[in-house]
Amino acid sequence: MKIVKQWLFSVLILSTLQSVLVAADDATFTTKSLKPEIALKVAEAALASCRKSGFQVAVSVVDRAGVTQVMLRDRFAGAHTPDTAANKAWTATTFRTNTSALAKETDVGKEASGIRHLPRVVVVGGGVMIESGTGSLLGAVGVSGAPGGAADEVCAMAGIKAIADVLSFE
Repeated sequence: MKIVKQWLFSVLILSTLQSVLVAADDATFTTKSLKPEIALKVAEAALASCRKSGFQVAVSVVDRAGVTQVMLRDRFAGAHTPDTAANKAWTATTFRTNTSALAKETDVGKEASGIRHLPRVVVVGGGVMIESGTGSLLGAVGVSGAPGGAADEVCAMAGIKAIADVLSFE
């Protein structure tokens, strides 16, 4: 009888523990983040792309929460470019869209045009999401200082292209 009671007690404990573990599993989730070395590789490649075109820029790479991981500023990039690059990256990751697309969606007269007046929001091309091969948002890169948002975006895309092989496995 004692063995049966111990067995029932053990089953009860295991059952309770399993319920707690399942509940805990439903209460959390796991995210992936770029390693600093990979974020630096994005920034360096974006900066190199702009330099090759003769542009002095700043490049910012942020994590999926919009927190800056890397900031690079070329020696002759304007004083405003680090903040603008960081805010482009922040905008891309927090709105989960590239800033060139957001610029179109928030144009004057559009329903979402008020977004342009929020703090830190920069709706000019050059802020590009960094996504894993499965489409999960990992962060964003922002570039500022080239002549126009389209040129900034080309450099940002070059940064992402530099890590494409790594992202395809994520």
